[in-house]
Amino acid sequence: MLAADLSGQPYVKSRHSAALMAQIGRSHRSVEFKHQNISAVLDELGLPWIPGYVPKNNYQNSIFDAIDRYLTRHQAIFEIAPTLPTPTPAPSTVFVPQPILTEADRQMPARLQRLVRKFDPVERDHRNRSLGKAGEAFVLEVERKRLQEVDRADLARKVRWVAAEDGDGAGYDVLSFSQTGCERLIEVKTTNGAARTPFFLTRNEHAFATERPEDWRIYRVHLFAKDPRIFTISPPLEGAVILRPETWRASF
Repeated sequence: MLAADLSGQPYVKSRHSAALMAQIGRSHRSVEFKHQNISAVLDELGLPWIPGYVPKNNYQNSIFDAIDRYLTRHQAIFEIAPTLPTPTPAPSTVFVPQPILTEADRQMPARLQRLVRKFDPVERDHRNRSLGKAGEAFVLEVERKRLQEVDRADLARKVRWVAAEDGDGAGYDVLSFSQTGCERLIEVKTTNGAARTPFFLTRNEHAFATERPEDWRIYRVHLFAKDPRIFTISPPLEGAVILRPETWRASF
């Protein structure tokens, strides 16, 4: 079902559920709950899940092995071709609230931790250049449309894809503007996963956020492969996200 959903092929969930119930002798509620467990694991892995199967925890260890086997055999799920929505959605439908930061997140089971390390969503998104570029192009069009909708076509024409035109390393990807004409320096972070999927932040990006806190923003593009949404993060970043060291620079 997941492969069919991601490729846009039709499928009927009730038929799959009926086949499973007949095969394993479990109730409809039991089968549905297990699919919701799978959705919860896919969410931790930064992957889409089947619509309607809202993630629920309470995992059993056997589910981790089953998902590991499936993902190992079906690597194409990690290579979802990014495509821009046509036409660009109205900004009022794209922007959503930022997830609430909490230090009291549940402890991830050890088996799930190993699965996340194996199929690391942060590293996967970071390596997926086509996903990153598609997300930047999406934000570019959303920003132009946002400014046009507030009668600032003059500013919309000045929106620039800095990462594509000038190269990476500027500390942000897209130059846009507020309605009043103030610069908006946007660093785009894109994932096919859900809003809480972690992401990498470079030292240069963090430094730029500190230097230009009034102007610099992260646009976290999520659910990109299916129904893209954006929430924004403003400096100081430590008040919005948990920052942990992931890599070190080794020198002699």
